[in-house]
Amino acid sequence: MLRPLALLPSCILRRTTASASARRITMATDGSGTAPTTTPTATDSEYSVAFVTTPDSAVATKVGRQLVERKLVACVNIIPGLTSIYSWEDKINEDPEVLMMLKTRTDRVEEVIRFVRESHPYSVAEVIAMPIAAGNPPYLDWIGKTVPKRDG
Repeated sequence: MLRPLALLPSCILRRTTASASARRITMATDGSGTAPTTTPTATDSEYSVAFVTTPDSAVATKVGRQLVERKLVACVNIIPGLTSIYSWEDKINEDPEVLMMLKTRTDRVEEVIRFVRESHPYSVAEVIAMPIAAGNPPYLDWIGKTVPKRDG
């Protein structure tokens, strides 16, 4: 079962800094009394979450294990039971898939994408990444200790 992003575990959310220069406060101006919202800037996030779909659990396990062994990601969650509906080569398809949820440093995302493209059985692998806006500080620190910063 797919869950909206708002219902994903808080472990994928990154803490925002208290610095006003690192975030923008947007105040409601419609008189509704809505509380202000915090929008992190693109440079605010040291960590990212990436999603990769695979045809089955065996592929997800193999690719996920290799990503962790190479220290490109700190953690891979393998989520079975997806149904993907998509258009490919002018045909509507509906296939079972498995979702991998990866946690890594933002500066390592390009390497993750490259590795997945090289090791994935699909000719066009789905790899999408988003910065983590907020989260449990000890968990985020663990990601940072587990995945080294990119060289250079």
